[in-house]
Amino acid sequence: MFRFILSFLGGIFTTVTMSIGMVALTIGAVFWMYGRDLPSHESLASYTPPTISRIYSGQGRLIDEFAKERRLFAPADTIPPLIKQAFISAEDKNFYEHDGYDLRGIGAAAIDAVRTRGKDVRGASTITQQVMKNFLLSGDRRAERKIKEIILAARVEEALDKEKILELYLNEIFLGQNSYGVAAAAQTYFNKTLSELAPHEAAFLASLPKAPSDYHPVRRKERLLARRNFVLREMNENGYISDADYATEKAQPLRSVQNGDFASFKADLPPRDYFTDEIRRQLSENFGEGEFFTGGLTVRATIDNEMQPIAANALRRQLEQYDRGRGIWQGTGKTIPIDQLGTEESWRDALSDIRVPRDIDLENQWYPAVVLSIDGGDARIGIEGVPEDADGHFIPAKDAQWARKRLENGKLGPKARGLGDLVSVGDVVLVRRMTADADGSFIRWTLRQVPEVQGAFVAMDVDTGRVIAMQGGFSYQDSVFNRATQAQRQPGSSFKPFVYASALDSGYSPATIVVDAPIEINTPQGVWRPKNSSNRFYGPTPLRTGIEQSRNLMTIRLAQEVGMDVVGSYAERFGVYENLSPVLANALGSQETTLYQMVSAYAMFANGGERVQPTLVDRVQDRYGRTVYKHDERICNDCQMASLDPGVAPRVISNRERVMDPVTAYQLTSMMRGVVERGTARKTVNLGVPTAGKTGTTNDAKDVWFIGFTSNIVAGCYIGYDQPKAMGRGASGGGMCGPVFQRFMSQAVKKYGGGEFSVPEACEFIKIDRFSGARLSNGASGPNVVSECFRGGEEPVFGITFDGGFAMGADLPLVEEVDRVAKQVTTSTGKKAVVGPKASFGTLSSGGLY
Repeated sequence: MFRFILSFLGGIFTTVTMSIGMVALTIGAVFWMYGRDLPSHESLASYTPPTISRIYSGQGRLIDEFAKERRLFAPADTIPPLIKQAFISAEDKNFYEHDGYDLRGIGAAAIDAVRTRGKDVRGASTITQQVMKNFLLSGDRRAERKIKEIILAARVEEALDKEKILELYLNEIFLGQNSYGVAAAAQTYFNKTLSELAPHEAAFLASLPKAPSDYHPVRRKERLLARRNFVLREMNENGYISDADYATEKAQPLRSVQNGDFASFKADLPPRDYFTDEIRRQLSENFGEGEFFTGGLTVRATIDNEMQPIAANALRRQLEQYDRGRGIWQGTGKTIPIDQLGTEESWRDALSDIRVPRDIDLENQWYPAVVLSIDGGDARIGIEGVPEDADGHFIPAKDAQWARKRLENGKLGPKARGLGDLVSVGDVVLVRRMTADADGSFIRWTLRQVPEVQGAFVAMDVDTGRVIAMQGGFSYQDSVFNRATQAQRQPGSSFKPFVYASALDSGYSPATIVVDAPIEINTPQGVWRPKNSSNRFYGPTPLRTGIEQSRNLMTIRLAQEVGMDVVGSYAERFGVYENLSPVLANALGSQETTLYQMVSAYAMFANGGERVQPTLVDRVQDRYGRTVYKHDERICNDCQMASLDPGVAPRVISNRERVMDPVTAYQLTSMMRGVVERGTARKTVNLGVPTAGKTGTTNDAKDVWFIGFTSNIVAGCYIGYDQPKAMGRGASGGGMCGPVFQRFMSQAVKKYGGGEFSVPEACEFIKIDRFSGARLSNGASGPNVVSECFRGGEEPVFGITFDGGFAMGADLPLVEEVDRVAKQVTTSTGKKAVVGPKASFGTLSSGGLY
């Protein structure tokens, strides 16, 4: 009997032992099988998580940030213990004890799954396992993934210390509201740094990893509060906070930015605009989009925070002035269904979802509003962000009497007598406060609209190319298309300085005489008869007067004399074009370019002819603070010194390429001063300091320009419809862009100053008659007298007249012929000349730009 019992027990022991062995062998086989092809965990040791790239102004103010995942990286040693303790209590109380996996947690989860027949499957992942899931594996709920998690977790625990693992977790975890990592989440929910968080706020954040959408601070407030208190209790039980602190923190209400308890960090950020978006575009091209959005770059922009709003206001004022003068109402085109206007809550919710610009500040901030009712020509409106009052907000009938509405047949209706002639109930409109000039007191609400006509403005430092202000349209939120850098437009007569520069460098002088007389050119499209804007002809005229008065016929003859290939080489050297087609119409600015390129080219006139590389960025640093890009490459040995003597400025040595002779640059600048003082910009530009510039107006005023400069700042503007069309009689570069330049530069001069343009040592001054080009005595004076710079060592020749080789009415092949055969023609002087392909202008016809 005894032997039987022993035999029986031995059998049981053998069976159990073999079963255990089989189970162990099976488990070992499973782990071996799944552990063969796992991703390497070694990369985690050098992992750098995607982080926000931030842009700062020249004054050090944060102005924008870009990220695919909004994350602020926080090294483990900068994360307060309180934050670590909160997450450990919520997610993995045995974190510092286990080897990457928690068998007790896995067992408890398995029991719950069996008990509920799979309906309640809860995670039992440790923080280390969650790191594996987030970095190396997928997030699916399968046994296979869990096994892989355990294997990798065990390996990582051997390779990395606990603090490094916790650092990876706390920086990678998604915590809702597009916030990744605890540092970004602290800013998103509380507008605080990690060190400023209280225990209940740390517990708030630690409640979110499980399912951020299920614990939304507004929609699921009570659920989040219960979870927060659970985390606080765990912190107390784990000995991280005392009983007294637990009671105090648990009694705290659930507060967050989303509930309006704290100001959002976004309130300190200005609305995204053309400047920062252009930085994104350029740096994404230079560094790669992935690096820009995830590399944690720190970008120091060139923008001047004080001048940028002035630039935006100057352009917007002119665009709105033109739009109000047209008197055509187009509105926003957005409406809210009438059934959503019944209560204030419903129309406010509906209005907040409507996409209309909210970044316009012109005289006062513009607000989206909805028309609630119309009575007797007045309109009652509900305004976003403005509380209702007892009487409501109204726009009076007289505020609509400037406009006409375009009818369904495309024609314009009669001038409005009240708001009902322009808008209907439910229409979404833009409004602003009308205030008294004297004291800013409120008068009434007034109806506004984004103009159909658009434009752009750029201002930069003439020596460094640093762009201090850029406005790419009326409103970035209305249209993100940056017309300063992306719009290809005809520059018109603002291109003429490059024709004159090529002539001055070719031996001509400001006193050289060129004939201003009619020209006829046969083209496949018919006879081209370019003309001056005045429709008059002035005969032999000095170059100076030609550019001051923007004479087209002189410019064409001059371009023919010099050669369009030479003109093209100058335009390309200055960066206006990559390849200027050598056709005569392009001497009048027919080929398209951008405002950005034109302004940077004018900067080289202003600085004496040295190369300028325009830039929106001074410096870029990587996430570790290392400088990876610096714009200014000039040499400044004095800048390395600890201090300089009082009143002594550091000496900066220019190593830039020279693109133009300094005498030519000064001659051209002097002639362009005449444009401002006596020429086409004299009525609108008057800064009180030496100023040079050039207007430009294309056929039918489809594009109008003005680009000008002082001794240190160059600025330019263009205005035109996105789909080019005539802007009507009276539209001109001087009349429309001149005031924009004047408004901006009058403030820029106050800040940056302005002085005389630098005179090259090689200049010798001779007084001439600016109308006839004749040499005058040194003592001559009067409105017709100008002191002209001539090159030293060269004896100026007076009295020679150039006509470009044109005989009026001659059949000159100045178009792109099919066979491009050169022809011999007789010039007005009776000489023979060969006119070949270089004298063609293709299928373009300027028709007379000015």
